[in-house]
Amino acid sequence: MVEKRREGRLHFTLIDPDKTSPSEAERIARIAREAGSDFILVGGSLGVSPEATDSVVEAAKRQGMPTIIFPGALNNVSRRADAALFLTIINSDDPYYHGIAQVQGAMIVLYHGLEPIPTCYVIVGYGGTAGFMVRARPIPYDKPELVAAHALACSMMGSKIVYLEAGSGAPKPVPPEAIEMSRNMIAMAGLETLIIVGGGVRSEETARMLARSGADGLVTGTIAEESPELLASIIRAFKES
Repeated sequence: MVEKRREGRLHFTLIDPDKTSPSEAERIARIAREAGSDFILVGGSLGVSPEATDSVVEAAKRQGMPTIIFPGALNNVSRRADAALFLTIINSDDPYYHGIAQVQGAMIVLYHGLEPIPTCYVIVGYGGTAGFMVRARPIPYDKPELVAAHALACSMMGSKIVYLEAGSGAPKPVPPEAIEMSRNMIAMAGLETLIIVGGGVRSEETARMLARSGADGLVTGTIAEESPELLASIIRAFKES
């Protein structure tokens, strides 16, 4: 789905089903669509139920937004979605996230008829709730070469997307040096992998910096609720840089 829709850079609006009612989700999806966002991501790291996920997905799709599951756990998958990020959390210390979760999730994705999008998740710096819950060792902000090595490994293992995540509420985003080095290493290997970035993006300047560093996609969350105008300007800055 993401590759088919790729026309320049892409923006993803993240909605957490545990924190968002269906009516709020529909409003956020409308704001996102009007601001120029391309996809809705639905997922959370704590307290997410299948019922809440279904409700949020249904609400977002009423606004005509393609909706992708961003699974925090197996109970965060909905047959009403269009696709699912099929995640490997490469810097988790828990072997569950390197095989068992994928085996369990594969059957659910198959039975629900969702498009699987092979995605490698790299948690950087702050990490947030997601990093804590999956027992990740976030890569320090000042080690861009480590981020790039992880991204390269993800690409060599066949991931269609490398998702570099600073974490919800991060004090700063993934460093531009890490994105640039990741892009260059993947290109040197002759591979084509989308790099999307999330966490710590609160301004046009940051969005522009990430775009110029080589990010193909940008993920934002609460900005849609807090300031639709800022969301629109961030998306515009990211796509036009």
